[in-house]
Amino acid sequence: MSATLLVIEDNAANLELVRFLLSYHGYTVLLAGDGPQGVAVALQARPNLILCDLQMPGFDGYQVLRNLRGKLDTVIVALTAFSMPNDRSHILSAGFDGYMSKPIDPEKFVREVEQYLPPHLRASAAN
Repeated sequence: MSATLLVIEDNAANLELVRFLLSYHGYTVLLAGDGPQGVAVALQARPNLILCDLQMPGFDGYQVLRNLRGKLDTVIVALTAFSMPNDRSHILSAGFDGYMSKPIDPEKFVREVEQYLPPHLRASAAN
């Protein structure tokens, strides 16, 4: 059995690319185009992992994190274009479980995401 992942991203092209890559590898992918929608989907569906952009309308990624922590026991990874040297440490110290930078590398993306999943939920374990 592979995981259910929620992608919270306001850029339609990025959202579609991530959805395609994860779906192609066998994951169930839920989508949200902004922070408030992402929080609602997360609380209802309780995904195994959330990939969350930081700059979005409604709630930014930090607000999404604050709205979900304590309500869900879900890994939340920032997927962001912020890539300055201190950004990673700031993002992790804010409470995100991980950090992935954009633009993504389609060749490596799914393997990078799988690092945040327990082995039994990885699509590669199902094959």
